Amino acid sequence: MPGELLAIAWKEKPRQPMVLAQAATISVDKGLAGDSRGAIEGRQVTIVFAEDWAAACADLGAEPDWTARRANLLVRGLANPRAPGGVVRIGDVRLEITEETEPCSVMDKQMKGLRKALKPDWRAGVSTRVLSGGAIRVGDAVSLEG
Repeated sequence: MPGELLAIAWKEKPRQPMVLAQAATISVDKGLAGDSRGAIEGRQVTIVFAEDWAAACADLGAEPDWTARRANLLVRGLANPRAPGGVVRIGDVRLEITEETEPCSVMDKQMKGLRKALKPDWRAGVSTRVLSGGAIRVGDAVSLEG
């Protein structure tokens, strides 16, 4: 059963506020259009899974907006594979999981204790590289290949 793309966000520069959108374009060379990290090999697009975010919030005892995680995509109903190599598909877009997205000190600047709450079980999400680009929209089906 496919998951669903709940939200899309990017930041134009590091440490800038996240920009939310209903639709976006992802490309092989630039990742998510407008995102400052889109050209970084192996970390072009980051994905956080809503169920993992909810578990982190439960541990935190608070419910900050998902953009505090500073990931690009929020997906619901698809289990985090917690391993590199799988491919996340959103329409024509294919994103290869390269690694766990390590929660950094910026997380604690967003909310005290957030970094620790995101650390277990890949709760901070996954980093990906773009295999094939295209347009995405909130509400799109999301599936996992491999």
